[in-house]
Amino acid sequence: MPSSSRASMHSSSVQSIGNQIGYKVRNLATYGRPTIEINLDNSHGTHGRYVTSYSTMDTIEGTVSVTANHDTRFEDIEIAFVGTSQVYVDRLTTTPSVSGRTEATHRFLTLKQPINEADLPQPRCLTAGKTYVFPFIFTVPDQLLPRACPHRIASDHVRATHLALPPSLGDPELAGFGTTLLDDLAPEMSRITYGIKVRITQVREADGSVSLLSEKMRKVRVKPIFEEQPPLNIDPSDPEYRIRQEKNIRKGLFKGKLGTLTAQSSQPKPLVIPGARSTCNGLITTMSQVLLRFDPADENNVPPRLCSLTSKIKVTTFYASAPRQNFPNRASLGIDLTQGLYQETVSLSSLCVASAQWERHSSDENPDPNESITRRDSGISDLSTNSDDPPSTGILTASKNYHGKPFYTAKILVPISLPDNKNFIPTFHSCLISRVYSLSLTVSVHAPGVSDPSLSLKVPIQVCAEGSASGNERARARSAEAVAAQEADDLFTPRSVAPPGPGARGREDLPPEYAAFAPRDVVVVG
Repeated sequence: MPSSSRASMHSSSVQSIGNQIGYKVRNLATYGRPTIEINLDNSHGTHGRYVTSYSTMDTIEGTVSVTANHDTRFEDIEIAFVGTSQVYVDRLTTTPSVSGRTEATHRFLTLKQPINEADLPQPRCLTAGKTYVFPFIFTVPDQLLPRACPHRIASDHVRATHLALPPSLGDPELAGFGTTLLDDLAPEMSRITYGIKVRITQVREADGSVSLLSEKMRKVRVKPIFEEQPPLNIDPSDPEYRIRQEKNIRKGLFKGKLGTLTAQSSQPKPLVIPGARSTCNGLITTMSQVLLRFDPADENNVPPRLCSLTSKIKVTTFYASAPRQNFPNRASLGIDLTQGLYQETVSLSSLCVASAQWERHSSDENPDPNESITRRDSGISDLSTNSDDPPSTGILTASKNYHGKPFYTAKILVPISLPDNKNFIPTFHSCLISRVYSLSLTVSVHAPGVSDPSLSLKVPIQVCAEGSASGNERARARSAEAVAAQEADDLFTPRSVAPPGPGARGREDLPPEYAAFAPRDVVVVG
């Protein structure tokens, strides 16, 4: 037999013996550990995989079963509902042997289930072969405690978004609707996980320190409520968005100019995904619109014929290995090496818009550019005074090449529907991970003698989420209880009917935060 064959057989046998030894060592290590089983009420899954979703104010109920192979002393049994963010960022380094990876883990949620002392065995020893059952119940909170975001922050608005409960993200075992697992378009570098975690600890007799005896976690899917936020205030210099574009259209290859075509859009109403435990049978839709304007180079020129309009949605996931002080953007990626970005584009639709009608306007109908900066209703204001906003007439402002001649306008309504083969999670921002969306709208026209030109717009779009029926009902009940409790407190709070003392005028009805600015007592010296 050749020596190479004998060496191969020898290495295979050594590897087989090593695997057997490792298997036996693992069995010995786990033999003394109690077995933990986590059972969830109203769960529907296969092979122990949990697929039901929970939303804001939903209750997570179940039991924990603990069984020991032999009599085992323990110190405590802890049952908790936890939420954790995990991120790693890879950066290229000049030295191949030095890794450029930075990692971060953020435990932003920990709810512990109290266990009565009477339910624990006395003394604290698990009897061999006996199963101990401990029930638990948790309520998914509507927001996190302030200590979940203790780092420095740029504004209170950023703090409020960081304290909102983030959705489950990046776990292929849980992403999707109901029993269907779908890609949630998240990178491997970012993950948000929720689960029921059980830990059994014991005290070492040698030094009295507490050590981990056994531990197990069962993941659950969390889809919190995300309501619509004010429209994004777009910076004109931001390369991520383009709400307006102008392009010169020519008559032919060696002919003169036909005119200038302008396209503009704005942030549409949000896409609202169904709540937890929904079957998501219907389409998730919204409506966008594209406003067009054609300024002819000559009064006799007519607008070009419209061809098609394609729509795409770009999914952007920002992640960082250090807590962010502000909302993420691409401009900061080159400066801050702890941040990363992952983007993926999903095609939505391609529409034929040849039937769109152009409307001719006289030069008298040309809107004043200053008219777009108007006062808005406080309920819909985005705090923006963008001069590119269309005026109240709905007609776009003139292009740079407009010379006071008649012009043409058109409007295209674009239905936006999310495909059902992907799992779109809501727009959110947390300390380490963010998810945002943008809508790309491309309009192509037919120009004689040359290739069909196109105009491309990129506008932000939100994805919101409804709550579950049970969670919404529980939230309304809790709100009603809070109002009733406040009214009861006000009813039994003693009130003074004596006339106000000197200097008290103008101060008795002031809110607490303005008490420091109340008028001081006036002393009159005779």
